[in-house]
Amino acid sequence: MKIDSKLYVDYLQNAYQLIHENEKYVTDLDLATGDGDHWSNLNKGFAALVAMEDELRSMPLDQMFMKIGMTMMATIGGSSGVLYGGAYMAASKTLKGKDHMEAADLQLVLAAMLKDIQSRGKAERGFKTMIDALAPAVDAFKEGLDQGLSDHELLAQVKEASLEGAEATKTMEAVRGRATYQADKGVGHLDPGAVTMSYQISTLCDTIAKTIE
Repeated sequence: MKIDSKLYVDYLQNAYQLIHENEKYVTDLDLATGDGDHWSNLNKGFAALVAMEDELRSMPLDQMFMKIGMTMMATIGGSSGVLYGGAYMAASKTLKGKDHMEAADLQLVLAAMLKDIQSRGKAERGFKTMIDALAPAVDAFKEGLDQGLSDHELLAQVKEASLEGAEATKTMEAVRGRATYQADKGVGHLDPGAVTMSYQISTLCDTIAKTIE
């Protein structure tokens, strides 16, 4: 696989479309355990990125990731803005001097994002957060690389791990966020942050897969 700034912006557009189309679903998930603003905040952030697509496409990868991070931090409200913004800024450091990403580079990008989100959010896997969709994807990516999977097999494995990770939040007790204040700690409900993270990872995999023969 070969991912340059132009292809990554294609992914951002596709992710925005999927997030935008799922307003009611994500908002209903959030209303069940939180304050209902997760979709509107994330949608606003991705809309801002899509609006600057021409500028982003023309940037080197590391600068593009830094710009994405700064934009997300400025436009996404609440803790999500800080977490997403910081994640992209951390990932930009792994891309310095690269004009494109190959599979191993993308794995390092996602791992850097995960590490930064865990650090800023003081959260781990099993806390019923976006980490529960991202961490399994990072692990599946590393395992797939070690196994020598083809690009298509690798992307399918990463996508499946993320979607399964999001689904697993249904049985978890929340350790972070507003759901911790509820008597049931959100048990029985999917975490909206994990769901939207799985949207992003699955869309990223699908967007890249379409470019591979």
